[in-house]
Amino acid sequence: LFFFPFKKSYVPYVLYLSVHLIPVNPIREDGLNPKSRKRIMPDLLTEPPVIDPVYEAHVYCNIPTIAERSMEGHAPHYFKLVSVQVLIRHGDRYPLYAIPKTKRPDIDCMLLPSRKPSHPQLEAFIKHMSKGSAAQMDGSLSSLPRYPSHSLCEMGELTQTGVVQHLRNGQLLRDIYINKHKLLLSDWTAKQLYLETTGKSRTLQSALALLYTFLPDFDWKKINMRHQWSTIFCSGSCDCPMRNHYLEEEQRRQYSLRVKNSDLEKIYVDMAKIVGIPTRQLRASNPIDSLLCYFCHNVSFPCTKAGCIGMEHFKVIKRHQLEDERERQEKKLYFLYALLATHPLLNQTVNRLQRIAEGKKEEVFVLYSAHDVTLSPVLSALGVTEARFPRFAARLVFELWQDGKRPKEHFIRILYNGADVTFQTSFCKDYYKRSSKPMCPLEKFASFVKRDMFLVFNSTSYYDACRRRPL
Repeated sequence: LFFFPFKKSYVPYVLYLSVHLIPVNPIREDGLNPKSRKRIMPDLLTEPPVIDPVYEAHVYCNIPTIAERSMEGHAPHYFKLVSVQVLIRHGDRYPLYAIPKTKRPDIDCMLLPSRKPSHPQLEAFIKHMSKGSAAQMDGSLSSLPRYPSHSLCEMGELTQTGVVQHLRNGQLLRDIYINKHKLLLSDWTAKQLYLETTGKSRTLQSALALLYTFLPDFDWKKINMRHQWSTIFCSGSCDCPMRNHYLEEEQRRQYSLRVKNSDLEKIYVDMAKIVGIPTRQLRASNPIDSLLCYFCHNVSFPCTKAGCIGMEHFKVIKRHQLEDERERQEKKLYFLYALLATHPLLNQTVNRLQRIAEGKKEEVFVLYSAHDVTLSPVLSALGVTEARFPRFAARLVFELWQDGKRPKEHFIRILYNGADVTFQTSFCKDYYKRSSKPMCPLEKFASFVKRDMFLVFNSTSYYDACRRRPL
């Protein structure tokens, strides 16, 4: 798992949260031990004028505290919304890695409506999820739990925060697409949905949480969840040697940058001494994944008899990620990987949008529930270079609109976490300069996916690009 850094957002209304360590008496409702300990307490400030690693970490956490504004569903009155496709990252989760010889973060994954953060429909969601025997689930999905339920979270398990994040996502999208644009009516059918998730409980549960508050009526008999074994959703088109080549080159670039960073190496040496293990073992345990859990859940970083891991350790690691992001943009290796990694998913998206534009009434709402390593390459491939690395419960939305004055003409809008990024894409930047319409022609997107994204490889097809060695 690779943790890429975050870039400065183009969304101006996000708040800055500074961090101070102060002693408090933690509350059992928050899932903490009933002992006196330090917690990371946020203070609301304005967004910093320069990129700040602590601020970026807060944005990544995406703690649901304030109502979110969004640009989804905005169009001239004579346009009709005909399809919406949504790609999400799962919500907040317990770490995938543990820092050796430290106590695991004490996070409670039991869903309790009385504990914050909560949601008005959380209690009803829990009850409804326990009655899902009528749902159609592909393969191993049927054996996964429908919601988190452990008093001490298991590795990678969705937390209550993660559930609430997607209950809020679903409610926001429902207000726009169901209540306002009537994309699905009360008598909606299973054929109007296409649902797909990876085989992890956190992605299945995130999808169910979003659907529960989004659908006009959550009917288990109409839920047909497909299983995707690949995190890049390449389905039957995963054989691509050059994709693997560019990923390996990108990993070498990451490694080279890391070993050159003397400040980062000093931090790893210091942290290794604190926990009493070799530096290489600490580095291999991917400590940032675990530290982000402490940070996002307002819990003090771990301590041993030799000392405590602190905010300075955390900030140096985050700052390195920002440097890595800048170099990643310059070297283009990740971009080349992203084009090949995402073509199968983008091709499926375009084909479906074209069918709907031709009059098909099926699969008008699509939900892919995925990971950061799914969304990040899609953003890169589209050319949305200013986007932050996918936060918990990030959402990327493709809207298809029909021009009411010229019914044969269809346009798309692309939105990332509620911000319209349509004209940041590589295939629609020039169109924006020449047109007054607030959307991009569907043909522009189709040409990019079917042809233009292979030009950088001096190829005309996905198959050829996957096998053509660079000059």
